[in-house]
Amino acid sequence: MADDLYQKGIKKIQELTASPDDNPTGFMNIGADFKDLAPDLEKYVVEFAFAGVYSRPGLDNKQKVLTTITALVAQGKPQIAMHIKTGLAVGLTPEEIVGCIMHLIPYVGFPSVINALTVAKQVFAEEGVTVDTSAFD
Repeated sequence: MADDLYQKGIKKIQELTASPDDNPTGFMNIGADFKDLAPDLEKYVVEFAFAGVYSRPGLDNKQKVLTTITALVAQGKPQIAMHIKTGLAVGLTPEEIVGCIMHLIPYVGFPSVINALTVAKQVFAEEGVTVDTSAFD
């Protein structure tokens, strides 16, 4: 049963990141860096977050990732970059990601939004993505 749950989580990660079978977690950091400290962390992340929460019905992948980005911006967590990249992988446009972050100004404040936009700018540069700002001209 546990192996089935782990595999379900891995499949969901692959769906979110378009990762190949030889590197199923792709750019997703799921705790592998902590095997020396907490060898079971990766299992918890895959089984709980991805086989459980991310696999729940009710929202599509774009909505799930946008919700995750929102929560990470609000908390100022460094995982924002990974989930912005995931957002691009599931088909969110850069404009949707920036729009989501900007929408948070009254709720989380300018410092959190500026930090998140700094991260988004870095991810977009790494991915070769540009943001269409022509609507603001």
